[in-house]
Amino acid sequence: MRTPVSPRAIAAVAATAAATLLLSACAGSDPAPDTAAIALQNCGRTVTLDGPAERGVTLNQGATETALSIGAQDALVGTAYLDDTIAPRWQAAYAQVPPLNEKDYPSREALLETKPDLVLASYATAFDDKAVGSQDSFDDLGIGTYVSPFGCPDRGARPPVAWDSIGTEISDYGTLFGHESEAAAVVAQMRETVAGIEAAAPAEGKSIFWYDSNTDIPYVGGNAGGPQLIIDAVGGTNIFAGVDGAWADGSWETVLAADPDVIVLADASWDTAEEKKAYLRADPALRDLTAVRGDAFVVVPFSASTPGPRLIEGATLVAEQLGGGPA
Repeated sequence: MRTPVSPRAIAAVAATAAATLLLSACAGSDPAPDTAAIALQNCGRTVTLDGPAERGVTLNQGATETALSIGAQDALVGTAYLDDTIAPRWQAAYAQVPPLNEKDYPSREALLETKPDLVLASYATAFDDKAVGSQDSFDDLGIGTYVSPFGCPDRGARPPVAWDSIGTEISDYGTLFGHESEAAAVVAQMRETVAGIEAAAPAEGKSIFWYDSNTDIPYVGGNAGGPQLIIDAVGGTNIFAGVDGAWADGSWETVLAADPDVIVLADASWDTAEEKKAYLRADPALRDLTAVRGDAFVVVPFSASTPGPRLIEGATLVAEQLGGGPA
């Protein structure tokens, strides 16, 4: 029988991996940055740069945190669109970059005023004409653009959401910003931490309802995204594993029939965890769910449930809370 993971055990695994990787990254650093031209394939397009980006702009929190995770803040001239708050470990780096609009996409004019050489987004909708303009329009200006592989406009071009494919995106950022060794260290630490969580499997034998947002029709974690990766890592069973997609419309009938052991609540600026708790506790039927009566809630920032370097934080938070850590 596997035993629940403790916050101390997870922290120890992460700390050991971080220390080891820091030493190896320092030892393997190049004496000078690579300034060769870059041509990187992304969502069926080629991102072309004369050398590592020096004036990048990130248009979503996921893109911002991916850049910060590899230490590329000095090469950013703007950020935009937060879902919640930047992870504490990256807040000092984030403070060095001027936000263009923390609540939405910036205007195209404000973006172009930063004179970017690279614009990065988590979702293809960032490059809609109603947002900052098409990728083709940036090509015409000689500005590179990058969209997370998980947000490619052609759904058929999107890779399966997996820890390895998350690692590939982080590596792409390393290439684009000339921070290859730092990106490799982030990926290695992520894999080390995941292995520790999977070995402990604190949710083994437990059914989980991942509640993202909405009340009339619950928006839930499906079988092909960040929530499912986290549920798999902790050893639980997703009650909406039969629903295709990262997130999708679920049904309260399914929730009532499953009577989940645990409810994971996404905490976002547009729909907080406390608002969802209040709704579940007030509804005449839902308040009798085992998880609601037992206060078996796990809270995860929305930004820690999306594919990227912060997803490992989401897995760690779920593991800690299931193992007796703060809920």
